[in-house]
Amino acid sequence: MGHELKDGFARLSTPGGDVPLEIAASRRTRTRGLLGRDGLDGALLLSACNSVHTLRMRFPIDVAYLTKDLRVLDLHTLAANRLARPRLRARHVMEATAGAMDAWGITLGAQLRIGS
Repeated sequence: MGHELKDGFARLSTPGGDVPLEIAASRRTRTRGLLGRDGLDGALLLSACNSVHTLRMRFPIDVAYLTKDLRVLDLHTLAANRLARPRLRARHVMEATAGAMDAWGITLGAQLRIGS
């Protein structure tokens, strides 16, 4: 990746095509995450992050733990009101509505890319 991520919007290149990506890189935006939302169009990337929770969330999510260069280390679906264990090698966590990552063709080891 080579550069510092900043809060904002981009496109995420996945094996299944490009999807909208919201980047939460500041402490404030990472803390808020998906709280208070009823869904998500695309994905949310939390950077720098290696663990998430779904406490007080309204819907289940897919979670992808990513290396610093956006390679998928681990994937799982997390129901509402759950805690996920940290993945020590992860530098980013991507969240999406449950089922989205499978539809996008995201698998373990997949290399993702952020575009404009």
